[in-house]
Amino acid sequence: MTQRVFNVLFLCTGNSARSILAEAILRKDGEGRFRAFSAGSMPKGAVHPLAIETLASLGYPINGLHSKSWDEFEKPAAPQLDFIFTVCDNAAGEVCPIWPGHPQTAHWGIEDPAAVAGTELERKQAFAAAFRHLKNRIAAFIALPFERLDRTALTAHLHEIGRQQGATAMSGREP
Repeated sequence: MTQRVFNVLFLCTGNSARSILAEAILRKDGEGRFRAFSAGSMPKGAVHPLAIETLASLGYPINGLHSKSWDEFEKPAAPQLDFIFTVCDNAAGEVCPIWPGHPQTAHWGIEDPAAVAGTELERKQAFAAAFRHLKNRIAAFIALPFERLDRTALTAHLHEIGRQQGATAMSGREP
C-alpha cells in the first residue's frame, strides 16, 4: 500500500528566513511523506544569507530555495495543498487567498531572526533558535498519526504544535 504524500506550504511575509527554514527542514526530515513549499505575501526576492548558512551548516539541502510569492500557489498548475502554516504574525494577520481543497491551517509563529540587530554572533544565534523551534514543530507534525485523526482532532494537534516553546503571542491560532 502506498502512503499518501502531503503538500505543505509555509507562509511568511517576506519568504526569506522562517518559511525558507521550515521548507528545508520538512523537505529533508519528511522526505517521502511530505512535499514542502514556502512563499510570502510580499516576498523579499532573495533568501537571507544567514538562513542559507544555518541550513548548510546543519546538513540541510539549500538547492532550489528561493523567495517567491504565494500567488504561485493560486495558479492552475500549482500543487493542491493539504496544510498551510504561517510562521510569522504579520502573515497570520493578512487576508490569505482562498486555497483550493480547503487545506488544514495553523499559525506556528516564531520571532523573526532576520529582524535581530546586533553582532554577527547574536544574529547567527537568532537563526539557530528559529531553526530549532521550527525543527521541533515539524518533528511533532511528522509524528502525528494522520491516518487515525479526524479533521477536528488534527486541527487541535496543529494548533497545539503552534504553541510550543518559542511561540509568538498569536501562535496556535488559525491564520
